[in-house]
Amino acid sequence: MSRSEILFANAQKHIPGGVNSPVRAFRSVGGTPLFFKHAEGAYVVDEDDKRYVDYVGSWGPMILGHSHP
Repeated sequence: MSRSEILFANAQKHIPGGVNSPVRAFRSVGGTPLFFKHAEGAYVVDEDDKRYVDYVGSWGPMILGHSHP
């Protein structure tokens, strides 16, 4: 079991659906969410030390990147 799966199971005990999004809480998206512990620039690192490129960006990271000074 990955660290994200463990954290998600724990989050489901405290947050309805285990996430802060009604769409994901009702499982419209599917899958287990990843839990990120670090991010810098365009990269995010999950709790199992896997590195990903954040292609979605969101509002702040899309403009400045993660961990902008």
